[in-house]
Amino acid sequence: MRGIMKLTPVALIAGLMLSGMDILLAAPISFAYAVLIGIGIGKFKFQDILDAALTNLRHFLIVFLILQLAYGVAECFMATGVAAAVINMALSMGLTASGVAAAGFLVTCILSIATGTSWGTFAACAPIFLWLNHIVGGDILLTIGAIAGGSCFGDNIGLISDTTVVSSGIQGVEITKRVRHQGVWSLLCMVASAILFYIMGASTAGHGMGTAAEAIAQIPQEVWTKLGEERESAVALLRQVQAGVPYLMIIPLLVVLGLAVGGANTLICLASGIVSSLVMGLFCGTVSNINTFLDYCFTGFSDAGGWSIAMMLWVGAFGGVMNKMEAFDPIAALILRISTKVRHLMTCNALLCLLGNAALADEMAQIVTISPIIKELTERNVEGSPEAMYTLALRNATYADAMGVLGSQLIPWHVYIGFFMGISTSVYPLAEGVITPLGMIAHNYLAWIAVISMLFLTFTGLDRFIPFFKLPSEPQVFLKKDSNS
Repeated sequence: MRGIMKLTPVALIAGLMLSGMDILLAAPISFAYAVLIGIGIGKFKFQDILDAALTNLRHFLIVFLILQLAYGVAECFMATGVAAAVINMALSMGLTASGVAAAGFLVTCILSIATGTSWGTFAACAPIFLWLNHIVGGDILLTIGAIAGGSCFGDNIGLISDTTVVSSGIQGVEITKRVRHQGVWSLLCMVASAILFYIMGASTAGHGMGTAAEAIAQIPQEVWTKLGEERESAVALLRQVQAGVPYLMIIPLLVVLGLAVGGANTLICLASGIVSSLVMGLFCGTVSNINTFLDYCFTGFSDAGGWSIAMMLWVGAFGGVMNKMEAFDPIAALILRISTKVRHLMTCNALLCLLGNAALADEMAQIVTISPIIKELTERNVEGSPEAMYTLALRNATYADAMGVLGSQLIPWHVYIGFFMGISTSVYPLAEGVITPLGMIAHNYLAWIAVISMLFLTFTGLDRFIPFFKLPSEPQVFLKKDSNS
């Protein structure tokens, strides 16, 4: 009963979010309830609970910096002509409503692998593909689901992704071997998702305006007024698409990509996008002066300092309390009792990562909290050769990362969803009231395919048909409790 009570804060935050309450209210309410549970059930002092919350928030400091730069990149790419250049290039190649979601998905997959960041990729690509979708008459929720999934793809498998590095390090496996282990599976998920995005795009596509100028001319005056009040850079973007900008303005996007491929830090990659958009904007005439450009940066930075950071502070504090209470220990014990095969144990490890992600609402918090638990569960209760045990460690690293990054896309109150929602309505204000967390989740086909296939293939043993993805099975590995019975 004590173990169940420790998990009730998760049920509370889930219930509040599903009832329609904003996470900025649901998170502090759930945090307060978790504190009461920690004091009453866990017998902790309030100061101990507070220290745990503050300690967990330290993991968010780098996230806040990335958040600031990500919003800044999105604003600068809209205002200086980078997004307009990409949109016009896509239109010149004949991109239509049926293919805009699939194209956005593939582009964000590539960019996220190169940059290693889902947040930065989404911020850079949202202003491009959301307005491109508007121009060609595509389905807005489908396109958002596509670029959200593609942005997370490289975060899960990219060699320079922080989640890849941390999840592999905790399990004690080499990153390159981990990427090789899941590589074919990830590629199959990507291909299946791209096909599904194209099929759904073709079936839901509206009637595009034919040209960018015609589409923009159809925007009502009240919309222009609203855009001017809420997002001046969106007006600049549409005017640039209408008038045309030099294709050289795509260079800032290429600079970000090139630095990422070269292994540069995420902060450096994003900062380079801001600086290069200024340089190219001045050269091509899309930026009138430096003060105007600094106003764009100010708008992006100030947007990042509002709802998003406040939400993550409460969610991070909530996760710290849940970690302090060791809320997942009873579940770990249950997993061992119900597992009759190593595959069952490994499937439960994946489910535990997904549950931890839902409870902590942050993929990195889940990785650092749950990864040691599934590592200990496996090493303490499974016996096999060093090679076989190393393969299990590779899969555990994959679980922590995939169920963290891709699993986040299926959790309405997750910080990822909050960030993607914030960016989307920021760069495309016409979507306000149309885009919802559940709508975004329903159309993120990569997340559904990846999470479901991971669980199904592991449990059934069908992963043996995917190169490099096969788990060792009995009698190569076996549960120690079987040898003692």
